[in-house]
Amino acid sequence: MAEARINPNGALKGKVALVTGASRGIGEAIAARLAMEGARIAVSARTAEQGESRLPGTLQDTVERLRAAGGEAMLIKADLAQAADRERLVQVVEDTLGPVDILINNAAITYFMPVADFTEKRFKLMFEVQVYAPFHLAQLVLPAMRERRAGWIVNISSPAGLHPKPPYQAAGRGGVVYGMCKAALERFTTGLASEVYEDGIAVNVVSPGLVDTPGVAAHGLINERTRDRVQPIEYIAEAVYQLASGDPKSRTGRIDYAEPLLKELGVSPSSLI
Repeated sequence: MAEARINPNGALKGKVALVTGASRGIGEAIAARLAMEGARIAVSARTAEQGESRLPGTLQDTVERLRAAGGEAMLIKADLAQAADRERLVQVVEDTLGPVDILINNAAITYFMPVADFTEKRFKLMFEVQVYAPFHLAQLVLPAMRERRAGWIVNISSPAGLHPKPPYQAAGRGGVVYGMCKAALERFTTGLASEVYEDGIAVNVVSPGLVDTPGVAAHGLINERTRDRVQPIEYIAEAVYQLASGDPKSRTGRIDYAEPLLKELGVSPSSLI
């Protein structure tokens, strides 16, 4: 892997990147990779400080990691289930760093349970955070992107968005609603890519697969049956960077798995700061 360092004159010099769900895991790794290319980073999540979540990792940790390496970063605590928080989030970034050039929709809240047991409250919350929040945040950043005729939106999906195929397994793990959210997110991505193509704005999906993060561990998704499918987090961060920096005219409307994308581009993942 390439050397891990901040390049203030990198490919994203002067760009403002907003990464949601960046207190840990994939979001934190994406923020680090974009910062390495000189982007000015705004990170958001519900967990700003220690003690606010049962999972390890905070926005403060992410910002300190980026700043210690020489990057420019700020945090905005926000609950993306709330429209007012989404509007405040974008406004604070614009007021502090400038218009958003790169939007990474990574935040999620997930419950795994069978359809028969799924409550309306949890169903609506998952769709609010995983589908409507990316939709709304895109609406909020698009005017400035259109004005500058440039912008990149990357939505983080999952293979769960694919249709199950026979032979069906009797013992599912309750991922139907999660899969519905990701399928909707992917359809939104390709549709928006078509709408804003002439505006010079790229809209893409990276589908991580199975990555060893605190959230994945909390749901017990890595076990003896799945362990050989775990992918290094550096692959996801690199794939997102490639789709958040490419030519919007030739690299948009894509739904990509990280490793095949990097092989197609002939790119090796960078180590992270």
